[in-house]
Amino acid sequence: MGRVEHVFQCLVHRFPMKELDEAEAVENKGIRGCIHGRPGSKRQVLLMDAETLEKLGVTPGAAKENITTRGLDFQELAVGQVLRVGESLLEITLACDPCPRMDEIRMGLQEELRGQRGWLCRVVNGGKIRRGDAIEIAGMAAAGLAAKNEERGES
Repeated sequence: MGRVEHVFQCLVHRFPMKELDEAEAVENKGIRGCIHGRPGSKRQVLLMDAETLEKLGVTPGAAKENITTRGLDFQELAVGQVLRVGESLLEITLACDPCPRMDEIRMGLQEELRGQRGWLCRVVNGGKIRRGDAIEIAGMAAAGLAAKNEERGES
């Protein structure tokens, strides 16, 4: 099991991320107030692990992640898995390929991050995400939808 180490939102492109003590994940949109969240997108929330950031000497939030994790083995995660992050459910939709903007942080960082930039997610079930919250694998996407329906009292 992992935990949330940092929570960020992007207010303006190419500006530093704003760190928050807590944020609201909005169903099928992303982090409330973050300009990267879009309805229907597979790229609503970016998860990045603190261990990789530390290894590469990158400050949390600089790689434009919404959630910096600790203790979650990203190599064990896969597309279609659903993570319970605080009060929310996030479905892993695709691995994040590092973009050329990473070289604005440090020349060569785009290539260094290849294969370890993190996971992009879709918000299946909204809710608060706070620094220190647990991150658990809740199952695969179909199980995540069943859990969401169960919380709503649906079958």
